[in-house]
Amino acid sequence: MYPTPNSTTAPVPAARGQSQTIDLAQKISQINGHWQPRVVAEMNDYQFKVVKVQGDFQWHLHADTDETFVVLDGELRIEHRASADGDHSVIVLRRGQMAVVPKGVEHRPCAENEVQLLLIEPRGVVNTGDGAKGERTVENDQWV
Repeated sequence: MYPTPNSTTAPVPAARGQSQTIDLAQKISQINGHWQPRVVAEMNDYQFKVVKVQGDFQWHLHADTDETFVVLDGELRIEHRASADGDHSVIVLRRGQMAVVPKGVEHRPCAENEVQLLLIEPRGVVNTGDGAKGERTVENDQWV
């Protein structure tokens, strides 16, 4: 079951966040809780989402799309299991840094302390990946 949207979730704006200034810090301050991405703008078929994270997310992958992580504040660790033999790698992102996780790469974002992120991904991508939905699966297209 999807978590219930919080009271700050807004309807899709007619302008989809285009031709206007978007204050990412102000938008992210409206989010209650962790692992609850909210859309702030769209460009073509891509969405820009802000989210607060803390703790370890679940292992997941997106078979058909890359996923971009931009750290706005804090330090994010992204673990990768890129092959069937269990090869494991880790990248660490700090404020102002970004990384693209390629499609088909199993990954898990982790944050010892709260991290604020901007995510860039195609509209309709399920935050917990292509597998079964879990307790951290969030309904798509929730705007803030």
